[in-house]
Amino acid sequence: MNDKLSTLRLFTRVARTSSFTRAGRELGISQPSVSRQISELETDIGAALFVRSTRAVKLTEAGVAYLARVDAILDALDEADHAARGSTELRGRLRIALSTSFGIREVIPRLEPFMASHPALHIDLLMSDDREDLIAEGVDVAIRFGALPDSNATSRLLGRSSRMLVAAPAYLARAGMPAEPADLAGHDFVIGPSSAGALGATLRKEGREVDFRAEGRLSTSVNEGATSAAVAGLGILTIGLWGCRSELADGRLVRILPDWQLDPVEVHAVFPARRAMRPAARVLVDYLAESLRPISADGTGQTRARGSMSQP
Repeated sequence: MNDKLSTLRLFTRVARTSSFTRAGRELGISQPSVSRQISELETDIGAALFVRSTRAVKLTEAGVAYLARVDAILDALDEADHAARGSTELRGRLRIALSTSFGIREVIPRLEPFMASHPALHIDLLMSDDREDLIAEGVDVAIRFGALPDSNATSRLLGRSSRMLVAAPAYLARAGMPAEPADLAGHDFVIGPSSAGALGATLRKEGREVDFRAEGRLSTSVNEGATSAAVAGLGILTIGLWGCRSELADGRLVRILPDWQLDPVEVHAVFPARRAMRPAARVLVDYLAESLRPISADGTGQTRARGSMSQP
């Protein structure tokens, strides 16, 4: 029984990676062993599950149908195992997709207590500023910023992260500190994934609203690169507090127009469509929702309502 379950789990990874080699590497199995186990599975069920080529392996029509049923079986088994053990013990492998910067700065520093509480749980962090195909990558939960596209995926609002304008002291000494939103015109901006970008943004203060557009000569596809560029004095950056917290604390970046507010960005935990919500994913999201609540700006240590990540 265990051999069949292991083979089924291997089958799902081959299906999602379209590669015997990559699936084997993820599971610690050699490529020839992967190929042999999949061939034996196909012989056992009497159907071809994959079309092999020199470039990739793709699911056949029978393979697509088989994957949907196997996913349901494995998810139900995980749920049954968890229920039988009780709610305190988590096992298996949990795959989490999230942006590189948020993973490095906010999630990884908070993982040690969670992992210490669940020593039988293995966590794979898939960190990228691109949005992965959650089904293809076998993701259990993804942390997403911004409005979610229409889909039948299940999501949970973790909170709202404030955004702000920041720049390096050296840049401001050279280009001048903006005193009003109108002063942003003519400034260089660093354009990153979370920046205001070509569509612009709106600053608000006491009922006033002022639109501005971030324009600059340097753009980057990752938030860490944008933060580093701002620290290097290459321009003003629009970014969430999570992307520049340490730089603000040590003075490498300073906030611009602090009395003006940008719209916060929503932070969601997204669970892939057509997949049951794994117990480990649900428990992790509960943990993150609690641990990511920030202290209030007045420094008193009082927290905002559960689920809010907003901070002035």
